[in-house]
Amino acid sequence: MDEHTMYYDTIIKLTTAISQCKDPEEVALITAESVKTAFKAKGCSVFLVDRETKELGLVASSGLSKNYLQKGPIHFMQTIREAKDAIPVAIFDVMDDPRIEYPEQARKEGIASLLGVPIISHDNIIGALRIYSATPWEFSINDINLLQAVALICGMAMDMCRMYKGYKTSIEILKNMRGKDTYGANK
Repeated sequence: MDEHTMYYDTIIKLTTAISQCKDPEEVALITAESVKTAFKAKGCSVFLVDRETKELGLVASSGLSKNYLQKGPIHFMQTIREAKDAIPVAIFDVMDDPRIEYPEQARKEGIASLLGVPIISHDNIIGALRIYSATPWEFSINDINLLQAVALICGMAMDMCRMYKGYKTSIEILKNMRGKDTYGANK
C-alpha cells in the first residue's frame, strides 16, 4: 500500500506543478526534480530530440554533475532505444551493457542503473526521460509504468506550453495588424 501511495502522490504533485507552467523548459525541470525526489534516485534528466542533428538534447536535469551532463552528444539513432523505438529501457548494470554510449563517464558519476522511457506527444517521440540510480536497481513494472505516465504528462504539458506561447504570439500579431486604421468600437 505504501508503494502505491508514493505513486499517487508523485502524479498529483507533478500534475499540480506542471499545470501551472507556461514554459516547456520549466515543465522539464519540474519533471526532473520531481522524479528524482519521488524515486529517491541519484538523478533524472529530460531530453528532447533534435530532428536535424538526430541527437538528444538535454533540456533539464536534477542530481547529475556538469561533467557528466557535458560528456558528449547523445545520438538518437544509436543510443538506447527508449527515444528511438518508443519502448522503456531498464539497464541494471550500466558498466556491462553495450547500449550505454559513455560507460566510463557513468562509472565516474557513480551511476549503477538506468531507466529510460520515451516522451511522446501526439504519437510522436519528442524525447526521453531517464532516471539514474547510484546502486543496482531492478526496476519493477510499477516503476516503469509510473515513469511512463510521468513522461506522457511531461510531453502533453510541453505541447500545451508551446500552444500557449503560439496563441499569445498570434494574438499579439493580430493586435498589431489591426492598428488604428482598421476599425474601432466607436466608429
